[in-house]
Amino acid sequence: MSRLPVIVGFGGYNAAGRSSFHQAYQRMVIDSLPVDQRNETLQGLAVMMGRVQYIDGQMQDHAGKPLSADEVVQTYEQDILENTLVRRIGKQYFDVDNVPTSQKLNLSQVSDKAIQFELKKRQLPSPMPDSWQIVELDEKRVQVTVQDDETEIRLATHYVSVVQAAGQLPEGFNPSDLYASRFHPRGLQLSIIGASDAINSIGIPWETIQQRLSPDDISVYSASLMSQLDDFGLGGLLKARIKGDRATTKQLPLGLASMPADFINAYVLGSIGTTGSITGACASFLYNLRLGMDDIRSGRRRVVIVGCSEAPITPEIIDGYMTMGALATDEKLAKLDDVETPDYRRASRPFGENCGFTIAESTQQVVLMDDELAVELGATIHGAVADVFVNADGHKKSISAPGPGNYLTLAKAVASARNLLGDEAIQQRSFVQAHGSSTPQNRVTESEIFDRVAETFGIDRWPVVAVKSYVGHSLAPASGDQLINSLGIFAHGIIPGIKTIDKVADDVLQSRLQLSVDDVKCEETPDIAFLNSKGFGGNNATATILSPKQTMAMLAQRYGQVVMVEYHQKNQKVVETANTYHQGVLKGEYQIRYRFGEDMIDQKAMELTNRYISIPGFGEAIDLSNENLYKDMVAG
Repeated sequence: MSRLPVIVGFGGYNAAGRSSFHQAYQRMVIDSLPVDQRNETLQGLAVMMGRVQYIDGQMQDHAGKPLSADEVVQTYEQDILENTLVRRIGKQYFDVDNVPTSQKLNLSQVSDKAIQFELKKRQLPSPMPDSWQIVELDEKRVQVTVQDDETEIRLATHYVSVVQAAGQLPEGFNPSDLYASRFHPRGLQLSIIGASDAINSIGIPWETIQQRLSPDDISVYSASLMSQLDDFGLGGLLKARIKGDRATTKQLPLGLASMPADFINAYVLGSIGTTGSITGACASFLYNLRLGMDDIRSGRRRVVIVGCSEAPITPEIIDGYMTMGALATDEKLAKLDDVETPDYRRASRPFGENCGFTIAESTQQVVLMDDELAVELGATIHGAVADVFVNADGHKKSISAPGPGNYLTLAKAVASARNLLGDEAIQQRSFVQAHGSSTPQNRVTESEIFDRVAETFGIDRWPVVAVKSYVGHSLAPASGDQLINSLGIFAHGIIPGIKTIDKVADDVLQSRLQLSVDDVKCEETPDIAFLNSKGFGGNNATATILSPKQTMAMLAQRYGQVVMVEYHQKNQKVVETANTYHQGVLKGEYQIRYRFGEDMIDQKAMELTNRYISIPGFGEAIDLSNENLYKDMVAG
């Protein structure tokens, strides 16, 4: 009997805000929400963005003026809406109009005059160029005469970025302010706060869960695609020499692509279980989700944290993707609308007339638990991971071009859901989360895949969601953005429209698809979400996610009424604890789990025998009496 990987916690942050308790999702469909939910979302963002603060239980502006909830909404609503989602890159990242660079210059002699200049002694290079002649002017300065007819220098200058839009965290929200970040690259800051949000959202203290488990019952899979390429990571390391700076001891190790998982283990969970990071271009989150699903299905692990974090809003990364022709430039966006200044809010336009994707930052983390443990602990069930499929493209002409692999992953995912729940479920109660990168090639190829698979399985009017129109393309966590959005759809029954486009492009195949520019209220809450991802290099993945309603029905079938009544009784306390956390975050109480050097395991207190290893802080020992899987190959 396979164990079902159920989602018992989720958290993170992207351009729409905080993921837990569907806050980021609610920002995307804010105009379709009831007034109370709309106001809660706006008030939470007002606190997150530093527009207001809670003091002694009262919201106040920075002048100390008390504000009612209605006053907060009235005063800051437009500001909040304009400074979330995709927008012009803020100066806290870099100045898009003054990006530092250097220009190579070749200086030549004028007639017979040698090239001469003065320098401070401490600026002299070592070793000295052979063509330089040095004359001391005083104790601190020298005159340099260059004997060559021509010499090359580099002049510090700047340029205007041709790409000026990105999916950024809500303006005013800075992850490094939430804990002692100690020169952490931004991507790792995101990992800490995202994993904290996910763990706190469970409503069961992590220490309680840990006491119920052996260390080997836990695994963490998390990664970043681009590594950490800001100045605190590999970006700073690679630029140090050329800028005349010194590399630091932290830049190399903190720059590794596996470090998001390492940080979660070392500073959030204190886990000594299985760990790993797998990257598959823009499908990386689903690759890691597949590892977690397999761990729980097989019974190897009982709790798995899966996630990805990416902080790619740097001039170098943007320059790289722009040079590939992958990004929407200002010039191309302006040309689409026949205007001089582009509408940065509409930079990402999946399935519309578009010109490239919009880069974004995000961290998304989910907590998976096997169904038996979840029922035993009374954990809240937000959904389940039924399947994840991965396929490559075969021989390719271009490493970045799409191929046949995505047909395989999507068809397998839909077939898996059909085999589990039947034709009616996939035809009437499913939707698909498109990769929807906002490139002209993607809108054609992905819509063709959707249309053909829909026809194959008898699906008409298949709802298609494109979250990148709201939050941009976050690379590794992109499918995490899809998953968090899907959990919101399960909870609210509202399919977010693709509001950045005026209409669907003429070359998009949509005879069996429902692509709407407006939010769509579902007549019946969906039971199945298909998360689709297409990555450079032929990295294709599609996941089948089940709704909490469908998951609970399956658990009731497996465990029976008596057990489920007990489960619901336990769950009441869990819901209360989780909601207390949520209400605290709405007031700015983030409860970041950062355990630097705390609760370290006393290795001398570990009990080692030839049958088990007991670790302080864990309720169960590690069993060493493993089954011999190859006993038929070993002589008795």
